Amino acid sequence: MHDRPAEIRPSEAERIAFAYRMAARGDAWLALVRAIEDALVDLDRADRHVERQAALTSRGYVRGGSDRAHR
Repeated sequence: MHDRPAEIRPSEAERIAFAYRMAARGDAWLALVRAIEDALVDLDRADRHVERQAALTSRGYVRGGSDRAHR
Protein backbone atom coordinates (compact mmCIF):
# COMPACT_ATOMS: atom_id res chain seq x y z
CA MET A 1 0.00 0.00 0.00
CA HIS A 2 1.03 3.50 -0.66
CA ASP A 3 0.51 5.73 2.35
CA ARG A 4 -0.37 9.28 1.48
CA PRO A 5 0.96 11.94 3.78
CA ALA A 6 -1.63 13.33 6.11
CA GLU A 7 -3.00 16.63 4.97
CA ILE A 8 -2.18 19.35 7.43
CA ARG A 9 -4.81 22.05 7.56
CA PRO A 10 -4.12 25.28 9.37
CA SER A 11 -6.52 26.22 12.12
CA GLU A 12 -8.85 29.17 11.74
CA ALA A 13 -6.59 31.19 14.04
CA GLU A 14 -3.55 30.34 11.91
CA ARG A 15 -5.36 31.37 8.71
CA ILE A 16 -6.40 34.68 10.28
CA ALA A 17 -2.86 35.30 11.60
CA PHE A 18 -1.44 34.57 8.15
CA ALA A 19 -3.90 37.01 6.52
CA TYR A 20 -2.96 39.75 9.00
CA ARG A 21 0.73 39.13 8.43
CA MET A 22 0.32 39.26 4.65
CA ALA A 23 -1.71 42.50 4.96
CA ALA A 24 1.11 43.92 7.08
CA ARG A 25 3.61 42.89 4.37
CA GLY A 26 5.31 40.36 6.62
CA ASP A 27 5.67 42.64 9.65
CA ALA A 28 4.62 40.32 12.48
CA TRP A 29 4.46 43.11 15.09
CA LEU A 30 2.21 45.29 12.93
CA ALA A 31 0.03 42.28 12.14
CA LEU A 32 -0.35 41.54 15.86
CA VAL A 33 -1.21 45.15 16.69
CA ARG A 34 -3.83 45.32 13.91
CA ALA A 35 -5.37 42.02 14.97
CA ILE A 36 -5.65 43.25 18.57
CA GLU A 37 -7.11 46.58 17.42
CA ASP A 38 -9.74 44.75 15.37
CA ALA A 39 -10.53 42.42 18.27
CA LEU A 40 -10.99 45.38 20.62
CA VAL A 41 -13.33 47.11 18.15
CA ASP A 42 -15.35 43.89 17.83
CA LEU A 43 -15.46 43.47 21.61
CA ASP A 44 -16.66 47.06 22.07
CA ARG A 45 -19.35 46.53 19.41
CA ALA A 46 -20.51 43.33 21.14
CA ASP A 47 -20.59 45.08 24.54
CA ARG A 48 -22.75 47.88 23.12
CA HIS A 49 -25.08 45.31 21.57
CA VAL A 50 -25.47 43.50 24.90
CA GLU A 51 -26.15 46.81 26.68
CA ARG A 52 -28.86 47.71 24.11
CA GLN A 53 -30.44 44.29 24.49
CA ALA A 54 -30.42 44.61 28.30
CA ALA A 55 -32.04 48.05 28.06
CA LEU A 56 -34.76 46.72 25.75
CA THR A 57 -35.38 43.80 28.09
CA SER A 58 -35.59 46.14 31.09
CA ARG A 59 -38.09 48.39 29.31
CA GLY A 60 -40.12 45.32 28.41
CA TYR A 61 -40.30 44.28 32.07
CA VAL A 62 -41.31 47.79 33.12
CA ARG A 63 -44.02 47.95 30.47
CA GLY A 64 -45.23 44.48 31.38
CA GLY A 65 -45.35 45.36 35.07
CA SER A 66 -47.18 48.65 34.56
CA ASP A 67 -49.78 47.03 32.26
CA ARG A 68 -50.61 44.47 34.90
CA ALA A 69 -50.84 47.10 37.64
CA HIS A 70 -53.51 49.01 35.71
CA ARG A 71 -55.74 46.01 35.05
